[in-house]
Amino acid sequence: QVQLVESGGGLVQPGGSLRLSCAASGSIFSINAMNWYRQAPGKQRELVAAKSSTGVTNYADSVKGRFTISRDNAKNTVFLEMNSLKPEDTAVYYCNADISITFWNARNYWGQGTQVTVSS
Repeated sequence: QVQLVESGGGLVQPGGSLRLSCAASGSIFSINAMNWYRQAPGKQRELVAAKSSTGVTNYADSVKGRFTISRDNAKNTVFLEMNSLKPEDTAVYYCNADISITFWNARNYWGQGTQVTVSS
C-alpha cells in the first residue's frame, strides 16, 4: 500500500546543486519522521539528514551547512537540497520514513534509491 518514490538524482559538477524529492503515497495515517540516507561503494549506509513531523532536524557533520532537508506535510513529501556538492558526496541516496497506517502501528519504508554523482 505505502511506497516512497524518489526523483532528482543525476550528475552534477563539484560546487553545483541538486534537489532530491521523495513522495510517500498510499494509505497513510501519519508520518513520524522522514529521512535521507546515502551509501557510497564500499561504505556503510549513513544518515544524511532527518526531519521529524514536528520540524526537528538533524544532519550528518559532513553535510551540515551545505544540505537542507524540508518537508511538505500536506503532500507527504520530503526534499533534500544539496549545495556546494563535493566528489565525496557521490553515493546512492535513499529516502526513508517511519509511517503509521493506523493510529497504533508504524513501519519503516525505503525508497528505491537514486544515484548522485559529483564529478567534473
